[in-house]
Amino acid sequence: MGKIALQLYSVREAAGKNFLETVRKVADMGYDGIQFAGFFDTPAEELKKVMDGKGITAAGSHMGIDTLLGDNLEQTLEYNHIIGNDFIICPYLPEEYRKTSEDYNKTAEILNEIGQKCKENGFTFVYHNHDFEFSLFDGETGFELLFDHTDADLVKIELDCYWAAFAGFEPRNIIEKYGERVVSLHIKDVKNVNGVKRSIEIGSGELDIKSLLNTGDQFGVRWYVVEQEHFDGDPMESSRINIQNLQSILAK
Repeated sequence: MGKIALQLYSVREAAGKNFLETVRKVADMGYDGIQFAGFFDTPAEELKKVMDGKGITAAGSHMGIDTLLGDNLEQTLEYNHIIGNDFIICPYLPEEYRKTSEDYNKTAEILNEIGQKCKENGFTFVYHNHDFEFSLFDGETGFELLFDHTDADLVKIELDCYWAAFAGFEPRNIIEKYGERVVSLHIKDVKNVNGVKRSIEIGSGELDIKSLLNTGDQFGVRWYVVEQEHFDGDPMESSRINIQNLQSILAK
């Protein structure tokens, strides 16, 4: 079974106020790993010391594509090497990378190049989806254009199950199609509230979380990453509820 991590974007306000203390609190909740969404100008050595002290590991870093191009990539890899993270994840594509099918094809070439450099340096390069990748271009989704035109050895998949479902696609079908190329799943539940879909605490929404975990397990998914974007209360408390509920689902 893969390990459970928290994507720190879920608690971004707390992380912005006191990054290292937030890392400590997340570790105390029982998460196996942390997935980063920025480092708040924290020296890598300081972060690694806190992680080691709490016995929590890195489950990937979401790095904007600007940090993955040219000379910036070397600095990105150096920082992540120090903190012991081997998953470099592109979390989003600016609009100019995805307006047309030709844009997606060109972007696929760029992702291949990043993936090759990551692999040469001992890292795994991963792409994380939102809903826009499921727009159609002559019968193919942007998601298909990206992953059917990138090398499966160089560009892996972090499937955000919420956004796939939001776009009207069944996440399990995507996992089954791409198999072991899916190395990480973003697990966040979805609920329709007054006609608007929003993320909610795991187990309180409409996704069959147990089925997603079982399907991921079949293909050796390494990380199940909790993320939540909408809150009715304290995001830190929601993060605590999420791991408790996810552990309960796993125990069944």
